[in-house]
Amino acid sequence: LSDLLDNRKQRILSTIQNSEELRRGTFEQLEKAQAQFQKVELEADEYRKNGYFEIEHEKENLINVTYESLEQLEQYKKDTLRFEQQRAMYQVRQRIFEQALQEALGTLTSCLNNDLHFRTIRANIGILEAMEE
Repeated sequence: LSDLLDNRKQRILSTIQNSEELRRGTFEQLEKAQAQFQKVELEADEYRKNGYFEIEHEKENLINVTYESLEQLEQYKKDTLRFEQQRAMYQVRQRIFEQALQEALGTLTSCLNNDLHFRTIRANIGILEAMEE
């Protein structure tokens, strides 16, 4: 009975020692896991900070690019308006020139017609005078 009790006592003590070792191992694993978790939390915070910085940087770049694009569009608009004004002025000049040419041609034709008419009349008078003689 004493041997049985000693065996039983030894098994219980062994189980307690094993449990104690497992508990220590578990605590060590828990401490390592907590340290790893804190490290990961710090890295995550760093990534968040860097991410926010990058987002702000990209936002700034996007605003600058948009502003530059708007400036270019405004310049293109001014250039287009200037071109349209020059084209309109050219068209007006062209029409004025065409009208002046038409008037000059009309005047020239009228003068030539009058001159031709007078020459024809003189020729006819000359023929009539020649016939009278």
